[in-house]
Amino acid sequence: MLRFFLIMIFLICFHIVSIPIFFVEWILGKTIPAAREVSSLRIVQWALKVITWLAGVDLTVIGEENVPEDVPVLYIGNHRSNFDIVLTYARCPRPTGYVAKKEMLKIPLLSRWMKILHCQFLDRSDLRAGMKTILTCIDLVKNGVSITIFPEGTRGKGKDELDMLPFHEGSFKIASKSGCPIIPMAITGSSAIFEDHMPYVRRRHVTLEYGAPIRLSELTKEQQKAPGKYVQGVITDMLASHAA
Repeated sequence: MLRFFLIMIFLICFHIVSIPIFFVEWILGKTIPAAREVSSLRIVQWALKVITWLAGVDLTVIGEENVPEDVPVLYIGNHRSNFDIVLTYARCPRPTGYVAKKEMLKIPLLSRWMKILHCQFLDRSDLRAGMKTILTCIDLVKNGVSITIFPEGTRGKGKDELDMLPFHEGSFKIASKSGCPIIPMAITGSSAIFEDHMPYVRRRHVTLEYGAPIRLSELTKEQQKAPGKYVQGVITDMLASHAA
């Protein structure tokens, strides 16, 4: 329980300190918007790296050279733990918004940081609102902001890492309409940090692999009809290699 309590204490302290920081970031956003983009990203990434350290995560990263730093991308990953966000967001080289469930809006201060960082809140029960979220993400990518989405729609809870839910094809309109590359992410072992034995946080080894960029325009016509199925296959192959 010690790691859990340390993380909770850190989060409380971070959110208290965030109150005056929000004011500074607001001023920066009014005067030098580009500077606020970078400062907000680095502040949150620092906090996430502290949480990773407190949790005792031993992280192996593969293929990070596949992530371009000069253009926005669509990150697509498998999802088994809330730590997937902690581990991946801490490594984003440029402003990146995550697509999160709308319930996150109810969490004070955290939701404020998420809004500053271009996160979008998805109402999974409203198809029209969901499409509006996707259109907003397309605009963000066109304006230089990367987007991360876990297209299973919720955390996978199967016993096997390869046991993923089907990817929602609508998520891939972000790439098809903006023309940005897709960066597949394969995350192995993250649920063993917390979800497999809540409320305990335990030291675990996690592998995060970034695959080669995928451009939908370069896929075959058949693959373009179901890009989610294709990208899920790429991620499945990476996950299988972690177990080999």
